[in-house]
Amino acid sequence: MWEILLEPWAQRALLASVMVGLLCGVLGCFIVLRNMSLLGDALSHAILPGIFVSFYFFGYSTIGFFLGSSLAGLIAALIISWIQQNIQTKNDAAIGIIFTAMFSLGVIGISWLNTSEGAHLDLKDFLFGNVLGVSNEDLLLTGFVLVYSIIAIILLYRLLFITTFQPKIAESMGISVKSIHYFLMMILSFTVVASIRTVGVILVVAMLITPAATALLLSPKLKRVLVLAGFFGVLSAVLGFVLAVYFGTTPGPAMCVVATIIYFLVAIFAPETGIWSKFWVRRRETRRILSEDIIRFVDKFPGNVVTKSEVYENIGVSNFTLSQVINGLANRKLITISSEEIALSERGVIKANNLQRAHRLWETYQHNTMGIDPDMVHLEADDLEHHLDDDILGEVERKLGYPEQDPHGSPIPPKK
Repeated sequence: MWEILLEPWAQRALLASVMVGLLCGVLGCFIVLRNMSLLGDALSHAILPGIFVSFYFFGYSTIGFFLGSSLAGLIAALIISWIQQNIQTKNDAAIGIIFTAMFSLGVIGISWLNTSEGAHLDLKDFLFGNVLGVSNEDLLLTGFVLVYSIIAIILLYRLLFITTFQPKIAESMGISVKSIHYFLMMILSFTVVASIRTVGVILVVAMLITPAATALLLSPKLKRVLVLAGFFGVLSAVLGFVLAVYFGTTPGPAMCVVATIIYFLVAIFAPETGIWSKFWVRRRETRRILSEDIIRFVDKFPGNVVTKSEVYENIGVSNFTLSQVINGLANRKLITISSEEIALSERGVIKANNLQRAHRLWETYQHNTMGIDPDMVHLEADDLEHHLDDDILGEVERKLGYPEQDPHGSPIPPKK
């Protein structure tokens, strides 16, 4: 298989895939952030009439396809915007109306060429891509669109940033949000056309959206997201192409499948936003609260000593979880365990004291500042005692005038 990758056609295909992956990944960030994913899908379908017209007049010409497709994409964008602004039609409905109509016209035109004019214009190549048939002219065109788009994004980064996140502020500063929008549509049209040979008009939206959505799971900073999206786009294109050659399947769909797999891997394992990470954060938080509940429970008994059976009967979790948490408390030197009893250590007594202080201070705060009846303050204080840090408690204590008793007449212990 590796010998195949050294063939000139394979190297052209791989280079085209890399450029398309980078281009779609970077541009896709603005498409996703502006909620324009459906519009990107629309433009990718709306270019087919441009392909039909350019082939009818200029034959099989890469430049002709580029000009015709770009013009068709821009016309579609203008018509969609006009409908959205002048006719009482939902935005997504306007997009659906135009892109399906133009896509249908393109299919009809290409079918007519193939049947009536004796031309051979394979619709499948435009719908799903044919990266293995990339020519040097296609490479030059894709490279030009890539360089032009990257330079445009760099030069207009500040304008793209503010019109993406704060369009009203941009307008108040005299920035034409519509002009930036239409310029972005032009670049999007160029990108779709440049991607036709690689992934086709149907699958290009996946390469525009998926790498960008993946990058947004990893960082909130736009510049970092742009770099990550470009990386994921290139990675998806290269791996998809290599796997397609290895398994003898179509490269375009393989690239999109790889991009989707990468998305789900990041969605699961991302350090902060991933499902797996969130699961462990929730699990640690639940175990922390359970640990503090056990300490508070033991603290209620004389001498801070209680039998194991009392703990297992009164703490409402499974015995397996409870055993794990109790062992964790013992490892942290907060409790000591004998054959039958659990006792608070010196560190455990301090922890229990501070939890009780937080509980009673919050009960006092609810009663004194909110006017809540003393009989109604316990449950909320029982929950919030786990989440009140020293700074918050210090502010609560200062606002209350350093009280010595809670609403029930129990002493508020000092901080230890």
